[in-house]
Amino acid sequence: MKYDFKRYGTLIAGGCILVIFSLLRPETFFTVNNFINISRQMSLLVIIGLGATLIMTVDEFDLSIGAMASFAGILAAKLAVQGVPFSLAILIVATACFSIGWFNGFLVTRFNILSFITTLAMGTVLGGITFKLSGGATIFQGIPKAFTSLGTKSFAILSFGASQFRIPLLSLLMLAFTVLLWFVMGHTIFGRRLYAVGGNPVAATLSGLPVARDKRLAFALSALLAGCTGILLASRLGSATPTGGDSYFLKAYATVFLGRTLNQEGVPDVWGTFVGAAIFGILANGLTILQMPSYIQDILTGAIIIVAVIAQKQLGERRQ
Repeated sequence: MKYDFKRYGTLIAGGCILVIFSLLRPETFFTVNNFINISRQMSLLVIIGLGATLIMTVDEFDLSIGAMASFAGILAAKLAVQGVPFSLAILIVATACFSIGWFNGFLVTRFNILSFITTLAMGTVLGGITFKLSGGATIFQGIPKAFTSLGTKSFAILSFGASQFRIPLLSLLMLAFTVLLWFVMGHTIFGRRLYAVGGNPVAATLSGLPVARDKRLAFALSALLAGCTGILLASRLGSATPTGGDSYFLKAYATVFLGRTLNQEGVPDVWGTFVGAAIFGILANGLTILQMPSYIQDILTGAIIIVAVIAQKQLGERRQ
């Protein structure tokens, strides 16, 4: 019973947060429109968190994902302002992010250096490039409507009686990315190899698995998802700032750590990351409704990470 409490403690805590906010502000928090709003608010965190899930699956870290999101948002906005078709701008940015991520993985695997040092340095490089592209200023003038439609579009697909609720495209994209990555990680050979590499890279190498190639691809896909997050953030806001994606870095890994507490094996899990992001989304939304200052969210985020790491470690010791 004690083991079950540890395993499901994150879900119980999330449920308690939901109940508390519902009791404190039932007229504004516990409504269909607000839950739809939460899904939109957490969508970007889920997408970048899925990239962090890939990296942690192979037992590495990518500290450049926040800078990557900022870089992608600035580059996409700048291309859009210069008249590049939005679809082509997305392709250019996605290719750039994927290539940078692959290069990160190449450096880590080719020279056998620590990933957090490599990606920290790359994040610094990206920060400089982003500053150069933007001139250190927010890009907002001349943003075409086609650019903002991706982040602001919604569909009227929910009806309850006389009420009709619009589902944001961001929420649908979040679900699409989650289902796709869940399928890849759980139902493809590539996904199983990633878990094998993260579990025991030496044994994976001796078994003939392409460890270096799989790690490089994990870094590349993580960077691609971070880039998608930056593009969608800029599209949603109708502007791009040089540090727009920085705030997602810590929370992205926090969602992964929370998700690991839901997995009996203590490994990164796609739906666990989704639940972790949902908890952060509910928490941020509830605190905003209660008009709490933003620093309270930062304090709680750090505290949640500490608790999640402790819980994950205890689960690991329990299994041993």
